[in-house]
Amino acid sequence: QVQLVESGGGLVQAGGSLRLSCAASGSIFSINSMGWYRHAPGKRRELVARITSGGSTNYSDSVKGRFNISRDNAQNTVYLQINSLIPEDTAVYYCNAMLQQNPKWADYAYWGQGTQVTVSS
Repeated sequence: QVQLVESGGGLVQAGGSLRLSCAASGSIFSINSMGWYRHAPGKRRELVARITSGGSTNYSDSVKGRFNISRDNAQNTVYLQINSLIPEDTAVYYCNAMLQQNPKWADYAYWGQGTQVTVSS
């Protein structure tokens, strides 16, 4: 069993900041990449940011320069620092991890339950 537990969402005014956390636990052999997606009402779920086990990152163009993803490999935890929030950032943010439970198995995608971020104007 693998669990991804997110925290850190909330209601914030435009221009504010939040820090999201996601901790993976359970039967884990290795975690390849971890990332954050978001799903806003009426829109498709989109990748926000991703980080590999080696620390390589990529970001959606809409968040570059405002969001920063980081990772603690020892704690199997990924963070998303969100700055200069705008109302368009309002969405449910989901943590994702591509991980192996067994060295003989391929990577499999696991998801957190989601955390709501609401930005007021």
